[in-house]
Amino acid sequence: MPDLRVLVLGGTTEGRALAGRVPVISSLAGRTSAPLLPAGEVRVGGFGGVDGLTRYLRDERIQAVVDATHPFAATMTAHAAVACPAAGVPLLVLRRPGWTAGPGDVWHRVPSLAAAADAVPALGERVFLTTGRQSIAAFAALDGCWFLSRSVERPVPPMPRRVEVVLDRGPFSVESERELLLSHRIDVLVTKDSGGTAAKLDAARALGIPVVMVDRPALPAGVPTAATVDDAVRWLGQLG
Repeated sequence: MPDLRVLVLGGTTEGRALAGRVPVISSLAGRTSAPLLPAGEVRVGGFGGVDGLTRYLRDERIQAVVDATHPFAATMTAHAAVACPAAGVPLLVLRRPGWTAGPGDVWHRVPSLAAAADAVPALGERVFLTTGRQSIAAFAALDGCWFLSRSVERPVPPMPRRVEVVLDRGPFSVESERELLLSHRIDVLVTKDSGGTAAKLDAARALGIPVVMVDRPALPAGVPTAATVDDAVRWLGQLG
């Protein structure tokens, strides 16, 4: 492995795993008050847009950037796709594969949270919402539905009028997800195509519960990608 100053964007599972494999500076957005911290040096907070990120890369003499942000962190990814070329720094986007429907799945793919909110009333009244605390506002106007919202930290208004909030952090088992769905009489699940472990999807399949799946935003054109931490380590090894 070359001796590089590497910046990893994001506090995802893949970002933490990469920080455990090679020396990096990990940058976390700071939206969670008690994040799971990766190994090594960590900075918290934004950069101040494209110009701020470009300055940081130059000032800190960063030699490679791995964008391991959440698949729906489109703004940060877009900023990195502009700032890295401006600073002359190679960029790799590390993204886990998305989910694919299999036999028994009843999925309704939609392009956005707004489209998910439009789709929900026709599919069920009791909704398990797992799109994150910053997404709940998209469903605030659905007075005809009852929501179970799960997130690591409490969401802020606007929220649906009828909502129960569960604060929890995964991973979850299929059995615990099945019990949650049954005990709250859930008849539709709403989630983002984040990839990774999918106990809630397995439980929904077993119970015949339809899923509204929000598609990922498109990645910037021309940016190389990796699907695994091993692929990212190999990419870094080729930079020397």
